[in-house]
Amino acid sequence: MTNKNSRRSHDAFFRWLFADKNHLRALLKLCAKQKPEIAEFLKAINLNSLERIPDSYSEVDETGEADLAFRVKAAKGHPTVVGILLEHKSGSDKFVFAQISRYVNKVMKLQNDLVDVMPTRAFIFYNGKGPWDPFKLLRKNYSDYFFKPVLPFQCHFIDMKMISDEDCIGCDDVVTAMGVTAMKYAFNRKKLLAILPKFQKALTQIPYDEAKNLLEKISVYLKEYLGESILKELDMAFVSIGQKYGFVSAGDVFRQRLAAGKAEALAEGISKGLSKGLSKGRKEGRAKEKISLAKGFLKEGIPIKTIAKVTGLTIDEIKAL
Repeated sequence: MTNKNSRRSHDAFFRWLFADKNHLRALLKLCAKQKPEIAEFLKAINLNSLERIPDSYSEVDETGEADLAFRVKAAKGHPTVVGILLEHKSGSDKFVFAQISRYVNKVMKLQNDLVDVMPTRAFIFYNGKGPWDPFKLLRKNYSDYFFKPVLPFQCHFIDMKMISDEDCIGCDDVVTAMGVTAMKYAFNRKKLLAILPKFQKALTQIPYDEAKNLLEKISVYLKEYLGESILKELDMAFVSIGQKYGFVSAGDVFRQRLAAGKAEALAEGISKGLSKGLSKGRKEGRAKEKISLAKGFLKEGIPIKTIAKVTGLTIDEIKAL
């Protein structure tokens, strides 16, 4: 199962991204917009029942083979369980069907007396530089009559360049959308930099840590294709994009929001405690307590207006501390 590309970071990126069943759901829906047969398949299954099959077939972790396997229930009728297998390729591979066949026989097992392998739908995702049709060699060697029974599974081939930019930009899952875009344009720096800023608004809607992790993963992924020198240029472009559109600097926005939220909560909590204590103390004690509290707030970097509101001190009094 191991090949010379098995430890490449492009596989690690694909695996990291679509091991998450929420991202996989978004990916399949994007593909369904381009291929009616995939849309038909999605109607036949319950996407909410996706369950990842453990990686017993993979020899290593995230840096290993990109194959991902899931089981999913049928949408209606008998309580059928079918398999979904994902394979990522960044170059042509004439042995891809043999590879998937081994995975299906090893992973897609059923424990019943009728069959031992669940019906499986395989998806080959390709983002290579040149054109590739994995079915071409099969059609060359097998007539139409024998072509369908050749494979022990049904298979879809998705050239990721065919997933439209508009569909990605309109996707509710910005992590999936940006990941697909990075894969689509891994060989097209200009196009990549033209499209990525269009996700800036959606990027600001997800948690800062998640956004930061996504950008780091994309950078590592693109490094393999663009090289060190071009990656440095790309990193500089990310910074300029952030300054202009708020793309990378979205993280600063999240930090500011988080800090503001903590400051408000801290001020509110202390204010409540202070009001109880002040009612028991004398006027002089209250004044000292306000000053002490204000000094503490200043050290924490809380805005002067917020301090004045909480303590009752004037802005000039606070500035004089």
